Amino acid sequence: MARSRLNSGALVKEELPKRRIDKQSLQQVRRLMAYLKPYRTKFLIGLVFLFLSSIISLSFPALLGAMIDASQGRQTYPWLEPNLWSIGSLSFGLLFFLAIASFFRIRLFVEVAEKSLADIRKDSYFKLITLPLDFFANRRVGELNSRLSADLAQIQETMTTTLAEMIRQIILLGGGLTLLFMVSGKLTLLNLAILPLLIVAAVFFGRFIRKLSRATQDKLAESNIVLQETLQGISNVKAFTNESYEAGRYAKTLQSVVKLAIKGATFRGMFASFIIFCLFGAVVAVIWFGSTLVLSGEISVGDLTTYILYSIFVAASMGSFPELYANVQKAVGASERVLEILDETGEDISLIDADQPIQHPIKGELRFREVSFSYPGRPETRVLDNVSFQVEAGQKLALVGPSGAGKSTLASLILHFYSNTEGEILFDGRNSEEFRLMDLRRQNAIVPQDVLLFGGSIRENIGYGKLDASQEEIIAAAQKANAHHFINEFPEGYETLVGERGVKLSGGQRQRIAIARALLKDPAILILDEATSSLDSESERLVQQALEELMRNRTSIIIAHRLSTVREADKIMVLEAGSPVAFGTHQELMQDKEGLYRYLVELQNTSPSQSSTSPSPNTLK
Repeated sequence: MARSRLNSGALVKEELPKRRIDKQSLQQVRRLMAYLKPYRTKFLIGLVFLFLSSIISLSFPALLGAMIDASQGRQTYPWLEPNLWSIGSLSFGLLFFLAIASFFRIRLFVEVAEKSLADIRKDSYFKLITLPLDFFANRRVGELNSRLSADLAQIQETMTTTLAEMIRQIILLGGGLTLLFMVSGKLTLLNLAILPLLIVAAVFFGRFIRKLSRATQDKLAESNIVLQETLQGISNVKAFTNESYEAGRYAKTLQSVVKLAIKGATFRGMFASFIIFCLFGAVVAVIWFGSTLVLSGEISVGDLTTYILYSIFVAASMGSFPELYANVQKAVGASERVLEILDETGEDISLIDADQPIQHPIKGELRFREVSFSYPGRPETRVLDNVSFQVEAGQKLALVGPSGAGKSTLASLILHFYSNTEGEILFDGRNSEEFRLMDLRRQNAIVPQDVLLFGGSIRENIGYGKLDASQEEIIAAAQKANAHHFINEFPEGYETLVGERGVKLSGGQRQRIAIARALLKDPAILILDEATSSLDSESERLVQQALEELMRNRTSIIIAHRLSTVREADKIMVLEAGSPVAFGTHQELMQDKEGLYRYLVELQNTSPSQSSTSPSPNTLK
């Protein structure tokens, strides 16, 4: 229990991964940076404006120092007249150019970053939707969504802000240090003597405080889990009168949170006090020592002002690097996660190009020849074992068997969601490997038990079966699917929004829209996967009528647990543990008194009160 709560807590506080920056990680980043190539001209122009804005920024401390010296009648720089008016005019002129350079710097970097990021998003999404189903079976949707949202958002922030800011701060830091030495080498050496002490303290305290912060977050997450569990099971808490126990349990976790938080605050306070003392001590030391240099005539008051301003520039640059570096680390981690998707092996790219005409039309003959299959994630387990059958064009084949027998897996192989491990699948006598993946799927259709509708309108959902279908074709398909009547009862008719996953429609309505979609596609081979199993009697009657219309004159593969729906099939194949154990018509299979098919039929026709005795005679016989 404790371990599960800690794991849940880790999920609560999960954040974007940080990656150590090394040669390998930089190579990964370089791959994503290749998306900048189409926009490299604007990127280089942005770099020029970035360099100009940074250099202009570095000129202001010198001008302000010269302005102070000019007020005392001293000339700081030979090339600059000690005239307040000329120095002030030059300062405002440079400020104007700084504003223009900053505008174009930001504008160009954001444009380049957004366009290149859009290209990364498009390629990632394109790759994602062309990956085989096995990829999605081993990953959570939330994780994949995170890669296209949080990870790319982190890359976006790095490309639009962090990268430019890091280059800018490097220029300011390097230029500032150089100018500090030029103004006063003695003052600069004084500052540099304090710097190592600050860096060592910052690294040591920073690690310790981060460790305490993580421990506090873990404890806080654990207390939140206690709260969540208690509220979710509030009826059990009250039934067992354990309110006091749960309150004590919650209070105990809070005490740990408070203890750790106070400990963290103590060390943060010590660290903050140390940093404040050192920083202000450095300022006092610089001004004190600088004042002695002014008195001795080594530097002027303007030079001392210039030095202090450059010190602020350098300190601000150095202070910004830890956060910028952390953002780069997150971007490197995010880049690796995105590149994992881009490096996956996708399905045939022609699958997306649905405008191409079908090269090899299928009449509907389907044959499995000694087909075996194991899921890629479980190669040691055979889900289908040596399955062979043949269905002529226009015939109906029913697949029957207990749960886990391999019926839905067989349907997935027909649609080529997976490739068979052994054997051959033939369409019209030709091996499926000879067909383009796009051609096979465009000539197959499935009506599943749990129909997924997109969040658009009814018209859009029906039209998904044929994207260029006219309104008349959509209405005709809906009429054949027994859907036209209920659609017209909605105020918006075919423009009615179905809601996310079709939640605004009943199960029977969703099924009939799925049937209309399949009718519009006009497939050569139709797969019905438990299409009526979860419907009430009236909905089942309407859906069954629509299915009969859909199956007319086309090869149909019917998967059903409700065996009353398969008695009219031309052939019935009984599967058990992935292998066919019987094959024939309903009447033929019922003749085998010891057969699995007859047992399943009689079991379904046995009332609950009779289930403990021998099965009743079959009413379908």
